[in-house]
Amino acid sequence: MPTSDQDSLRNPLLHDSPLPYGLPDFEAIRTEHYLPAFAAGFQAHLAEIAAIRSNPEPADFQNTAEAMERSGRLLRNVSYVFFNLASADASAEIQEIEREIAPQLSAHSDAITLDSTLYARFAAIETDGLADEAQRLVAEYLDEFRRLGAALDEPAKARLRELNSALAELSTRFGQDSVANMNRAAVLVSDPAELAGLSDVEISAAAEAADQAGHPGGYLLTLILPSNQPALAALENRDVRQRLHTASVQRGATPDGIETLPTAKQIAALRAERAELLGFANHAEFETANQTAPSLTAIGSMLASLAPAAVRNAAAEAAALAEQAGHPIEAWDWSFYAEKVRAARFDIDLAALKPYFELDRVLHDGVFFAANRLYGLTFELRDDLPGYHPDVRVWEVKNRDGSGLGLFLGDYFTRDSKNGGAWMNELVAQSDLLDERPVVVNNLNISKPAAGKPALLSYDEVVTCFHEFGHALHGLFSEVTYPRFSGTNVPRDFVEYPSQVNEMWILWPEVVANYARHHETDEPLAPEIIDRLRAASLWGEGFATTEYLGAALLDQAWHQLAAGVDPGDPLEFETKALQAAGVDLPQVPPRYRTGYFNHIFASGYSAGYYAYIWSEVLDADTVEWFKEHGGLTADNGEHFRRELLSRGNRINPLQAFRNFRGRDAQIQPLLDRRGLN
Repeated sequence: MPTSDQDSLRNPLLHDSPLPYGLPDFEAIRTEHYLPAFAAGFQAHLAEIAAIRSNPEPADFQNTAEAMERSGRLLRNVSYVFFNLASADASAEIQEIEREIAPQLSAHSDAITLDSTLYARFAAIETDGLADEAQRLVAEYLDEFRRLGAALDEPAKARLRELNSALAELSTRFGQDSVANMNRAAVLVSDPAELAGLSDVEISAAAEAADQAGHPGGYLLTLILPSNQPALAALENRDVRQRLHTASVQRGATPDGIETLPTAKQIAALRAERAELLGFANHAEFETANQTAPSLTAIGSMLASLAPAAVRNAAAEAAALAEQAGHPIEAWDWSFYAEKVRAARFDIDLAALKPYFELDRVLHDGVFFAANRLYGLTFELRDDLPGYHPDVRVWEVKNRDGSGLGLFLGDYFTRDSKNGGAWMNELVAQSDLLDERPVVVNNLNISKPAAGKPALLSYDEVVTCFHEFGHALHGLFSEVTYPRFSGTNVPRDFVEYPSQVNEMWILWPEVVANYARHHETDEPLAPEIIDRLRAASLWGEGFATTEYLGAALLDQAWHQLAAGVDPGDPLEFETKALQAAGVDLPQVPPRYRTGYFNHIFASGYSAGYYAYIWSEVLDADTVEWFKEHGGLTADNGEHFRRELLSRGNRINPLQAFRNFRGRDAQIQPLLDRRGLN
C-alpha cells in the first residue's frame, strides 16, 4: 500500500533507531508498522539494485560488489526485527503478515539472484590486487548467482520463481502449524497425584500453564519441540508418561491437530524439482554445494559409520533399563528408568540437582563468568533499554578494556506465541562497512515459574544456556568488513561448532563451583557430585546419538528424493528410511519426526541436520586443544577469538580452524566423547 510522508515519519522502522547500538525501539514499533516498512524496504532495495545494474561505468569492486553490500539495509533491518518477533512472540496478526510477506521476500530475492545483467557485472570484476576479504566477497556472489539459477533460460527462471514462492508459503505454514500443534498437544492432568515425581516448582508451573490456557484447577504439561519431553524423566505415573510421549510423537499426524505431513511431503517434492531445474541430482546435493562438507557421499559415509555403534550402545542401555524396571522398556519409559540407572550406577539424581541450577545464577555466575575469564567480557544489565516482550532482558557487553562490544538480549521463558526449541538471532549484524556493531538474542523455552518462585533448570537446560551463548559470542565477536560475512553467516555445517565448544565450560571446575549453588541455602554443589556427573557423561550416549542420527538420516532421506519420485505415505516413508539406515529402534524415536521437524521444513537446516555432528568433530578436537593449553585462560580465549570467532565467513571456515588448531580436525575426540570407539 502507498505510504504517506506523515506515515513514514511516524513509522520507527523507516528510521535509524535512536537507541544504543541501533537496538530497535520496540516500545515505538507497532504491528501496523511492518507491512509499510517491508514495502518501503523492497522499493528502496530494488532502486539500489537498479542503480548498480544500470551503472554506465565498467564493473569494478566498489561500484558493484561493495555497492551490493551497502544496498538493502532498510529491508534487512526490518526483516531482522520482524522475523525475530515472528519466532519469539507471534500474535495472529504477526502470523498473517508472515504468510503475506514470505512469498514477497522470495520474489524479491529472485529478482536479484536471477538477474543475468547483475551476474555479468560481477563476472566482469577484476579481482587481482584486491584484499583477500574483497576477493572472497566477489567469489561468493558469483557462486551464489550460479547456484541459484542466474544462468538459466527465461522459461526455467519462470518455473524457478513459482517453486520458490510456493516453498516460501509452505515453509511458513509448516512452522506456524508446528507451533499450534505443540500448544494443542499439551497434556492436561486433573489430579495432582498423577504428577508424582515432579518438583513443587514444576507442579506449580503446570498449574499456572493450565490456568492461562483456560483450565483452572488443572495441570498442563506443555511440550518442547523435540520428541523426548523433559517431564518423562521424573513422572512416576506410567500412564501419564505414555500420554505425554504419545502426544509428542504424534504431532502433525492426528485429526485433532493440524496435519503437517502433507505439507512436508509437498515441500520435499518441490525442493526436488527445483534441484533438478538447477542441475543437481536432489535437494541434498544442492544444499551441500556451499557447505564445508566436501560431498554428499562424505556426509552419508560419516553418518552410516556412526550408526551401528550408536545403536549397539542404545541396545545395551535398553537392556540395563529393562533390568532396572523389571519389564520391557517402551519409549515413554526410557528417560524415567535412565535416571534410575544413572542414580544406581553413578549415584546421580539429575532431578535433585535442579535447586542448584537457578536461571540467573547460571547466567551471571556461569555463562557470563566463563566469558569474563576467557575473553574479559563484562555484562551490564540495561533496564533502560526495552525488549520486545516483558520477559526479555538487555545487557550491554563490554570488552576487557571497557570499550563497548554490543548488546545481548536474553528471552528464556516459553509461551504459546513462541516457537519451540532454542536459537540465536541477530537484530543488528556487525559490519565495518556500515559502521554497525552487533545486537544478538538468545531464545530458550524454559517453563516460567509461578510468581515469586525461582526458575530452576534441568541439567539439559543448563547445557542449552551455554550452547546458545556460544552462538551469541560468534555474533558479538565478529570483525568483518562486509555484512554478508558477519558473525554466524558461515556455512550451516560450521555454525554449530562455536556453540558446541562453549558447552565445555559447564563442568569446568572454576565455572561450576561459581554458579552451581542451592538457590535457598547458597550451598555449593558438592565436588564429589560434580565428579560423578563427569563420570556419568557417557551414560545415555547410546540414546542421544541414536535419536540424533535418526533425525539426521531422516532429513537426508527426504531430501535425497529425485524429482518426480512419490515417497508415498509420509509415515511409511519415515519408517522405511529409519529401517534402511539401521536406526529404527522403537524405544528411541528420532529427535524430530517428520510432522514436527521444523529444522528442515520451516528453518534453514534442510538436508543439513547432519551439521551438528559434523561440527562436533571440530568441537571435540577444540576441547582437547583447550585442555592441552591450560583451559580457561585469557590467552586461550584471545587465540580462539582472534583466529576463529571473529572471522565470520571472511576466510574459509576450515582454514580458520586450521589457523586456530594448527592442523585439520581429527575425529578421535568425538568418538571418545560419544563412546563410539
